This record gives sequence, C-alpha cells and structure tokens, in this order.
Amino acid sequence: MLSKLMNYLRACFRPSSDRNARSGSDAGGRQEGLLWYKDSGQHLSGEFSMAVIQANNLLEDQSQLESGSLSSNEYGPYGTFVGVYDGHGGPETSRFINENLFQHLKRFAAEQQSMSVDVIRKAFQATEEGFMSLVARQWPMKPQIAAVGSCCLVGVICNGTLYIANLGDSRAVLGRVVKATGEVLAVQLSAEHNVGIESVRQEMHSLHPDDSHIVVLKHNVWRVKGLIQISRSIGDVYLKKAEYNREPLYAKFRLREPFKRPILSSEPSISVHQLQPHDQFIIFASDGLWEHLRNQDAVDIVQNNPRSGSAKRLVKAALQEAAKKREMRYSDLKKIDRGVRRHFHDDITVIVVFLDSNLVSRESSGKFSSISVRGGGINLPSNTLAPCTTPTEGGGTGS
Repeated sequence: MLSKLMNYLRACFRPSSDRNARSGSDAGGRQEGLLWYKDSGQHLSGEFSMAVIQANNLLEDQSQLESGSLSSNEYGPYGTFVGVYDGHGGPETSRFINENLFQHLKRFAAEQQSMSVDVIRKAFQATEEGFMSLVARQWPMKPQIAAVGSCCLVGVICNGTLYIANLGDSRAVLGRVVKATGEVLAVQLSAEHNVGIESVRQEMHSLHPDDSHIVVLKHNVWRVKGLIQISRSIGDVYLKKAEYNREPLYAKFRLREPFKRPILSSEPSISVHQLQPHDQFIIFASDGLWEHLRNQDAVDIVQNNPRSGSAKRLVKAALQEAAKKREMRYSDLKKIDRGVRRHFHDDITVIVVFLDSNLVSRESSGKFSSISVRGGGINLPSNTLAPCTTPTEGGGTGS
C-alpha cells in the first residue's frame, strides 16, 4: 500500500509527457529527481524560465505562469501573470491558491475591463475567503487544516505596467541596467512580511498595542506568538479566527489567551511600476532561494549567463550555498531524498521573466496563443485546472 502511495505522489510532479522528457523536449518541462524545470518558454512580453526543487516530503511550493488574456471574456486586458505560493504546515493552501487566485483575477478584470490594484486586491480577498470557507467545511473531519497557510507573491505585466503583490516573504527582484555604466543592478520590488525584519515587528506592535507578546524571540528566531515568522498570509486561520484556535487543533498551535481580532493579516502589499527599456528581467522566487542568495548575486547569475536555463541555474547556485553552509559537497546533497532534504534547504521555486521592450510597449492582441504552465510539471491549456490531490501531512508553521 505504501509503495503504491509513493508512486502516486511521484506521478503528481512528473512532466505531462514522459516521451517529451526522454527525448529532451522542454515543451512541458522536465524532471530530474527532485528537480522540475522548464528552461525556456515564450510569454506575451518576452521569454521565461522556471524551476522547482522539492525538499519537503510533500511539495509545499506551488507556482504558475499564465500569459494571454487576463480576463474571463474577450474584452478584458492581455498580459502575463506570475504566481509563487510558498506553503507552510502542508500543501493545501498553496494548492488552493494555485487553483483559484488567477480565476478570481480574471473574473474581476472582466468586470472592470482592465487591470488595476483594485482587481488584484479583490482577487486576494476572494481567495482568502474561499480558503476560509474550505476550512469551515473541513474542520469537523480535518481540523489541522486551520494551521496550514501560504505566502503569496504575484506579478502582473499588462500594457507596459508591472503590478507586484505580496503576502509573506517570497520576493520579486528586478534586473535593471544603469545607463551610465552598463551594469545591471538588483532592485527589490516586493515588500516582505517576515518579523525577522525590525520594521515588520514594529508594525505588529502598533497593530496589537495591548499584546506585549505579539512577537517573541524563540530559538533565536523572531516569531508571531512564538509560532510563525510571517505577519501576513493566505490561510493560517487558527491565527485569524479564534473559533479555530481550540481543540481538536494540536496543542502546539493553541494560544493560552483568546484573541478578539485577527493576529495575522491577508492584506497584500501592492506596488505599481511603469516598465522602462532598461528593465531587463524579473526574478520571482520563494524564500527558499533568498535564504541562500543575495539579490545582486541572483541578478548577476541571470545577467552573465544564457537566458535558457536561468531558473535552474539559480536553484543550483542556492543548493551549492546550502551545501557549503553544512560543509558538505553539492554532489552529496543531491543524493538526499525529500523529507530529509528539508533539514538542508526548503522547497525552492524560481520564475525568471525576461522583458523585451518592443513587446512590452506594443498593445497586445488575441493573436498570441495563451499559455498556462504550473511549476512542478503540470502544463495546462488556458482556463483548465488539473490539481494534484494527495494526503496532507504536518509541517513547519514558519515560512
């Protein structure tokens, strides 16, 4: 029985065509052990590269790239949507976001017939409300789902404008050419919500002035209520609604004192950028990458190498740093299986989106063939969902 289950889990993360993988085609991505990658693809405004390395027993990172229509009808905007969802405590929330957030965005964009900060904010809110409804339904049979959550990083490129929305500590970094010198500098576009950052701790104290223990230092790591490192997320309902912070939830998640207002927020930080010809590419990645690579180092790796395989190259660089920190060889790290691998690094998702200024500035039309690629090997036609449903398991509640 166990062997059948493991074979099923492996199948969930296998490329959609084994024939493509054996022949070397990158049409639907390729799988090499715990690594899935798509070296190169075309989106509406240029090329892209994706890679995912699994560390957890069940892959908690989810991701997607959608390019073409950003609306559920023909009158809406065209562009490119990128999503990186770094789950914690299990894969349920990140999978839920992967299946629902973009659909909500398309619906709201159709209503407004345009892309905007308001459309993105509504899509986040609808996704949060949808997951809370799921928790309410499953609580009697599966109460631990109340302690599962996810970071959520979204980028939308539409009509020469880049929107970045973030909850948690995934990160979007722009590679921008400095005209005077020609060097490419890293510009972080996303605001992060990790209480390891002093300004985030100050924000939590200002939002909860009556709680001196809202953020505590535990095992040399700052955590909200001693439980979680991020102050904003989708899910983590046990820290948003007091009725779920009780038995039969595991004791380690239950707070001693009841709370009257949500401890964590689901409100994303959203910024808007007008893309310029000297904006070369954007790296979207989960915290697993940034734990080992600095912004400028990541930008240098992309800039100084061929575009094809950029995401996989960044993953490899992060793994090499992870091995170095543990004083082991990279070749030995690669032999460690999922689950045990989590002691060395987290799941890592990277999507590199290159920007062709001629395409960015051109008004989009329906002539572009819409694409939908899911990180981990699920390559889907537009508007189609094929979630991989597997049993849940416990995991860390930090991100």
